Amino acid sequence: MGTDMADIWTLDATQVVDLLRKGDITPHDILDSLEHRIKAVDPAVNALPTLCFDRAHKAADQRTTQAQNDILCGLPVAIKDSSLVSGVRSTYGSRAFEHHVPDHSDAIVHTIEHSGGIVYAKSNTPEFEAGANTFNEVFGVTKNPWNTGWSAGGSSGGAAVSVATGMAWLAQGTDFACSLRNPASFCGVVGLRPGIGMVAQGPNRAPFQTLSVAGPIARNVADCGLFLDAMCAPADIDPYARQQWPAHHFRTAASGPKKPTKIAFSTDLGITPVDPSVAAIMDTAVATLRSEGVHANQVTPPLDGTDSSFRTLRALQFATLWGHLLPEYRDVLKPDVVWNIEDGQSLSADTIITAEHDRARIRQEILSVLHSHEFLILPTSIVPPYPLEQRYVEECNGQKFSNYLEWMAIAYVITLTGCPAISVPAGMTPLGQPVGLQIVARPGCEADLLSCAAFAEQAFGHRLQNPVTP
Repeated sequence: MGTDMADIWTLDATQVVDLLRKGDITPHDILDSLEHRIKAVDPAVNALPTLCFDRAHKAADQRTTQAQNDILCGLPVAIKDSSLVSGVRSTYGSRAFEHHVPDHSDAIVHTIEHSGGIVYAKSNTPEFEAGANTFNEVFGVTKNPWNTGWSAGGSSGGAAVSVATGMAWLAQGTDFACSLRNPASFCGVVGLRPGIGMVAQGPNRAPFQTLSVAGPIARNVADCGLFLDAMCAPADIDPYARQQWPAHHFRTAASGPKKPTKIAFSTDLGITPVDPSVAAIMDTAVATLRSEGVHANQVTPPLDGTDSSFRTLRALQFATLWGHLLPEYRDVLKPDVVWNIEDGQSLSADTIITAEHDRARIRQEILSVLHSHEFLILPTSIVPPYPLEQRYVEECNGQKFSNYLEWMAIAYVITLTGCPAISVPAGMTPLGQPVGLQIVARPGCEADLLSCAAFAEQAFGHRLQNPVTP
């Protein structure tokens, strides 16, 4: 097949799946290749602190000939440490769950395994996914492979780093404020935040929440579409879970670049400062799209109330999910986690009502833009990767932030709307820092979004061709 078995990790996920389907390689072959790559690379970046290769090889042994028709065909997949995998240490990045080994898996893990994925590792995450810099007191800090002195982003930082370095073809992430899109941007890979109910979640203490979703991180758009196919299936545990799509629906869309006719764009949406290096890449990207014949209109919809609405609803969700831990574990929880929980527990009904009203208005404003344009393009993050020792972005372009959330507004404004969004690599700063742009689509238009992202990936020319060796 022209590729040394030990170097199989260098191929795209779609290529590996096709080789698996033809029987040219086995899951055992590629698990061995991944294990060698992890031993060589992970000590430098700390992305995959929990490995379960014995479990993975047993799963490979149990595959049948009929399983060759699965979407993933035995491709190994990394799961975020905030998602439970039966029999595998699952900590949420918290000392409160430091030794937790669940006897059941979350719905998303069941779906991925039913689609032919084999779980071999858990990726690092900040405690309870709180923060866009991946560190915790259980496993330590995850480092950016482009420069190990930079943050990898978060909270799906371990997932993005594992993909960028060739320690994973596909990694499951989650996205609340920007937890999947931000690390994809910082690590030069692709991350898709699907719409609500696209990927089933649970069980958890807030099954009716509509802010946090799970989605795929991959090296390129086609691989991202492949993984979304493997993630989509109905599940009774999730009250919003949609019905299943036709087989290979999203891989087909992601493999067929389609130029949009008319897009909207904004560097800041009028709600945030933006680092000049990010703004410059945004300007270049818009100019590139225009040179390709795309009509690009700058927009600034009225989005006041974004910060207060998101902070209120995020705090409410934190208190619902994790408030029961405070009496016993307050002393071992990260201050940011305690702050989020207590903020949620102190909310008044009027504050929650105002937040919901603001959210509804903000959603309608973004939908109005999307109804008059095919897509909306924004920076994924307002800064490029920042120094590792910095817990969060304290200021940008002369503006200081009052808490660790505010710098993520360009992403969490889209979270509030429930619209799908994908981050694709769009350029590098003069210092060699990856920068991604997010493309936003109307609800239910994930397939169209992937086709547009595939076009943008070609136009921007910054697709990750080879995994990074830190």
